[in-house]
Amino acid sequence: MRAPAGVDEVLRYANDARILVVDDEPANTVLLERILRSFGHRQVTATTDPLEAWTLFEHGLRQHAPFDLLCTDLHMPGLGGLQLIERVTAATPQGDFLPILVLTADLQPAAEHEALVRGAQDFVTKPFRKEQIQLRVGNLLRTRYLHLQLRDHAGRLEELVRERTIELEAARLDALERLASAAEYRDHATGRHAQRVGLLAALVGERLGLPEEEVELLHRAAPLHDVGKIGIPDHILLKPGRLTDDEFSQMKEHVAVGSRLLSQGRSRLIVMAERIAAYHHERWDGSGYPRGLRGDDIPLVGQIVAVADVFDTLIHERPYKHAWPLAEAVEEIRRQRGRWFAPRVVDAFLALVAGRPELVTDLDGIVVGAVGGDDDAGDHARPVERPGED
Repeated sequence: MRAPAGVDEVLRYANDARILVVDDEPANTVLLERILRSFGHRQVTATTDPLEAWTLFEHGLRQHAPFDLLCTDLHMPGLGGLQLIERVTAATPQGDFLPILVLTADLQPAAEHEALVRGAQDFVTKPFRKEQIQLRVGNLLRTRYLHLQLRDHAGRLEELVRERTIELEAARLDALERLASAAEYRDHATGRHAQRVGLLAALVGERLGLPEEEVELLHRAAPLHDVGKIGIPDHILLKPGRLTDDEFSQMKEHVAVGSRLLSQGRSRLIVMAERIAAYHHERWDGSGYPRGLRGDDIPLVGQIVAVADVFDTLIHERPYKHAWPLAEAVEEIRRQRGRWFAPRVVDAFLALVAGRPELVTDLDGIVVGAVGGDDDAGDHARPVERPGED
């Protein structure tokens, strides 16, 4: 049973505690049950059959109504008290505390020692006095009550920590999303490239058969792919013409900056976003950056966002290029199959485009008339002449 909320309600808890009594002598079970009830314990179950006691104990666990105290004899036919103690102790859920009181006529010290070793908490020899039972049972139930209180308190603290962690992660995600938006607004007027990449990546992921939850995570994580651009100087980020080798090297640093901003996240969303930020500029043939990974050494989410990022850039105008016609942009993605992009991701993308003629409208529908792109898209888009393309 669940412990009451107030620490001053031990008595009420003890009165409602479920007590299981087992002794093969009917007179003993009747006497003990009578004593316990006389002290206000209302839920006493007594049996002379230790196997029945074990069945009752198991049933209580299955019904989520476990016993709070076991009172058992030692020497009984069929199933001895020591064996019963072992079974009950083994079946008690980890982290739970079930007090066991042994009542026996065996006066040998070895019997007491063995019972305590097997899992009993207290030991009373027969014939027992009424006052003994009152004190021993009271102490054991008080101990269990305190254990339940501590367990419930620990559970509440864990829940508070979880809630606080979720709040902190949500606040962190909000800050990161704002940083990503700030980086985009520095780059162009609309700041919607990231959101379009998120939608397109999710649609491709869906085509690949990713679980619905993964698709939703991808939808939310992909827009953070270029959050590291917040650390790129304006004269590089906003440069309309060709970047020098040094400028391009600085531009590539946005991957490391983004990875650091997203590092040590606890939520699956931020962990995925970190992987995307770190790997979306890797190429299938190993010619990408920052690590030059090849093939499926590149995480799938990085492979997906690489295609979504380049395609959205190609079909939208940038200061250094005109928007490509849809057919030419699709053909460029097809041409890079097995070179820059993972074949299965390209196949899923092509199937998406073929089955969804309104795709570009859907993407631009995030903001009516949205025009924008990724300033370093030349890292991937071959026709944009920038250092390090080929």
